[in-house]
Amino acid sequence: MIEQLDIRIHGQGLHPFTSTVRNVVSRSGRDEGLCTLFIRHTSASLLIQENYDDSARIDLENWLNRLVPENDPLYTHTLEGADDMPAHIKSALTATQLSIPFQQGELMLGTWQGIYLWEHRHFSGSRQVVAHL
Repeated sequence: MIEQLDIRIHGQGLHPFTSTVRNVVSRSGRDEGLCTLFIRHTSASLLIQENYDDSARIDLENWLNRLVPENDPLYTHTLEGADDMPAHIKSALTATQLSIPFQQGELMLGTWQGIYLWEHRHFSGSRQVVAHL
């Protein structure tokens, strides 16, 4: 089963969509298997991370922004703005695909784990993630 998910995002940062993936697994009717997620963009990524304390996600975002700053004179790919090339670098450093096992129709995430789309641009709108079970 393959399903395209449209994830609404509002700017840079980590956007949770664990419940959306849980719904896909539940609707599939499958008892166990592997859920693979793939993001169809070069300026965003996927992450499994702490879902309890927002400060962990804020710290990750701040760290990555410090590691890959905007307006670096090294960048030549600036056609779409100051966040364009940094977003591509951040995507290259992070994951564009995740695999999560499920059993008894439930994702086998840890207690404090959630699934996030990590938007690296100042973009608001939708991003597409393909779910394959």
